[in-house]
Amino acid sequence: METKTWHDREPSDGPGMQPGVLYLVGTPIGNLSDLSPRAAAVLAEADWIAAEDTRHTLKLLHVLGLKKHLVSYHKFNARERESLLLDKLRQGGRLALISDAGMPGISDPGADLVIACAAENIPVTVIPGPSAVIVALAGSGLLTDRFAFEGFVPQAAKPRKARLAEIAAEKRTVVLYEAPHRLVRTLKDLEQAGLAGRRITVAKELTKRYEAFLRTTVAQACQDLAGQEIRGEYALVIEGLDAYETRCPPVDAPAPETANEQDLAEIRAMLEQGVSLKDAVRQRAKTSRLSRNALYRMALEAMSCYNDGCTCPPEPEAKGGSQTRRRET
Repeated sequence: METKTWHDREPSDGPGMQPGVLYLVGTPIGNLSDLSPRAAAVLAEADWIAAEDTRHTLKLLHVLGLKKHLVSYHKFNARERESLLLDKLRQGGRLALISDAGMPGISDPGADLVIACAAENIPVTVIPGPSAVIVALAGSGLLTDRFAFEGFVPQAAKPRKARLAEIAAEKRTVVLYEAPHRLVRTLKDLEQAGLAGRRITVAKELTKRYEAFLRTTVAQACQDLAGQEIRGEYALVIEGLDAYETRCPPVDAPAPETANEQDLAEIRAMLEQGVSLKDAVRQRAKTSRLSRNALYRMALEAMSCYNDGCTCPPEPEAKGGSQTRRRET
């Protein structure tokens, strides 16, 4: 049977750090003035500071006028460092854990250390501080009463597609993190996943000099940011399905055959206006229940484009090698 223990400690305004307790210390996400006096006091008293990037932490400690024993603790060495840190706590060491920015344990390997401490019945306490999730959400202009934090979207194709589908179906406001070199790709993938009309707030450089909030839709964000030089760190706050459907009530879904006919009619109308098949399919995919490739194949079959002499472009997402078309027999 699992043993549960209440860890009684001195009040937060008591005589400082206690031995054998892991202290999670929130640090600024961009503005050093956001470091709390309590956080600074804990860092000053700690015997050891476990940090995601010790070089980054040295800059913070220099501002505070501190010299401390640092231990690197990040996702690449978390498993091997865990036993070392647990030993220090068992021996009564005063250990503080910080991340490069924000709250350790939130989208951060510090969560694993907290789990390990809980399993070992080692006390943990939290020194609150800034968090990009909350800062972005508070300034988003979207609903904040219920939200889901998704961290970074997976990069591998299969789990990424699955996660994007979950985000599209999420009823609550969703908060994501994204790196600058992947921002546009993620926005385009959100658009392709059916979120083109969702409201989104793209928050960058939070609490820093060039902090900015772009409040728009996913589709418009793709257009606005395409071709721009993207710098800084980003948080994306996305309108949940409930809020979206309240703002844009869904119409009764037509039968599949009727929906297909509507898709084809819209594509034909765009073709008559001189829009290429590829662009027409891409536009229709934003509102259709079918994928882009499925729409493309359906349009080709409906227009008998598999016959000899076809001048239509190859399928939009085909990759690698030469592209050929099936011929009817």
